Amino acid sequence: MAGNSPVKSVLPKHYQTTLKNGLEVVVIPMKNQSNVITTDIFYKVGSRNEVMGKSGIAHMLEHLNFKSTKNLKAGEFDKIVKGFGGATNAATGFDYTHYYIKSSAQNLNQSLELFAELMQNLSLKDEEFQPERNVVAEERLWRTDNNPMGYLYFRLFNTAFIYHPYHWTPIGFMDDIKNWSIEDIRAFHSLYYQPQNAVIVIAGDIDEKTALKEVKKHFDKIQNTREIPAKLHTKEPKQEGERRTKVHKQSEVEILTLAFRIPPFNHKDQIALSALSEILSGGKSSPLVSEIVDKKRLATEVYAYNMDLMDDGLFILMGLANTGVSLEKLEKAILAEIEKIKQGKLKVAELEKAKTNLRANFLYELESSSGVANLFGSYLVRNDLKSLLNFEQDFENLSLEDIVAVAQKYFVSQNATILTLTK
Repeated sequence: MAGNSPVKSVLPKHYQTTLKNGLEVVVIPMKNQSNVITTDIFYKVGSRNEVMGKSGIAHMLEHLNFKSTKNLKAGEFDKIVKGFGGATNAATGFDYTHYYIKSSAQNLNQSLELFAELMQNLSLKDEEFQPERNVVAEERLWRTDNNPMGYLYFRLFNTAFIYHPYHWTPIGFMDDIKNWSIEDIRAFHSLYYQPQNAVIVIAGDIDEKTALKEVKKHFDKIQNTREIPAKLHTKEPKQEGERRTKVHKQSEVEILTLAFRIPPFNHKDQIALSALSEILSGGKSSPLVSEIVDKKRLATEVYAYNMDLMDDGLFILMGLANTGVSLEKLEKAILAEIEKIKQGKLKVAELEKAKTNLRANFLYELESSSGVANLFGSYLVRNDLKSLLNFEQDFENLSLEDIVAVAQKYFVSQNATILTLTK
């Protein structure tokens, strides 16, 4: 077992401030002479803040954020960013939504001006909303309904979570998409798009004092308009037994999904769970790939993924069966590989290799301004930067015993949700 000697952190230094309106600002100067920065605004709202019957609104709002505002015409935001040579994008997840602009350092002022405009002056016109609703409905068809993998993934959350809003993925249910009104969207925006519910992360070749001054210039005067409900009271009840769902669909492939309930993203067991996903399916020598795909030829691909969320999440294993292979056989084979880990048949070399790969991924994320902004932002927006700051040390201290204990604790049948998709 590795000694618990202190690890020298490779995380860049960060500067954290909260403005008087509650807006959090974090600047991460990367003194790398690249003249590149990423300006990222995170909102503490995702599909977990939606209610049944109004699913998918957080994602819909992300689309509408690029329409008209008091001072910008629809599409002008993108045009301005392209005009100064920047790149912009946005994403909505279960726990948060974020928008970013990657540009040269001298365009910080303009990037912040644009984000401030979106926060306080979004028009949300019905005539812009209606066609965009159709775009989102198309996206739902293309990524979820007509895509076997996407559909099974959606159904997995419907089955694994009954009471909690993780019951749906951020795209939402089709009937909800068809039935929102512009009033629903406006109410959602005015509640969650306030300074007190946002975090601005600026990473890259920039000085922290300059960056903070610019943020204050654009955001200091924006007022909060209403109280945000303190906490989500909806806790998913303890699972009392294995859940199974059979899905039949027009599909070229048959798919098996095996998921286990796991604790929130900042729980101490998360590091071992991340290592487990890497041990199980990271690279050609991992057991799921070498045994099930290459040796036994039961599947064309199998992967393990640790879905760490703000509330209880899922550890997901997905396998695409080879032609003529039954999903029962594939399930038995995957469970057999998990059983080996639970019995402690894991070599130190396997853990070390997983650690090397995860360390490499971590370092890779820290190379670019967008990677750094995304990494820091994803913890800050979920109110726990401490987990990130302790990550390297906790990771270094990870032992084989930890991995085995976590596998034994969570990979049990009363904690499992199993879905099959057959033709």
